[in-house]
Amino acid sequence: MIFKEGFAYAFDEKACKECGGKCCIGESGNIFANKEELELLRQHLNLDEQEFSSKFLRKVGFRTSFKELEFEGGYACIFFDQVKKNCKIYKYRPSQCRTFPFWKYYKTHKEELKKECIGICYLS
Repeated sequence: MIFKEGFAYAFDEKACKECGGKCCIGESGNIFANKEELELLRQHLNLDEQEFSSKFLRKVGFRTSFKELEFEGGYACIFFDQVKKNCKIYKYRPSQCRTFPFWKYYKTHKEELKKECIGICYLS
């Protein structure tokens, strides 16, 4: 069980095995990564910058997001394994993914978080 100060819930990471990757699929959105995270991932995939960028990334204003693919009537992160229903780059996932579900947004959107993550345990 993972707890984070300032949040009224905990996260049971064991639930991920049964979830099917709900945090990686659904409505279209942005999966942001910073330059350092992108460089580590690029090196891990052993791709040059041009190939890595054209295959996996898109610009959103001044930021960089992973591309998405259509999946089950919605979208999935390009690094979502659609067969195994998990992250293909888990060790190299960006901080946006690492910090889920402890996002400030979910402090005031509890019902949305309940739908998004079966591993949430509200504290009394």
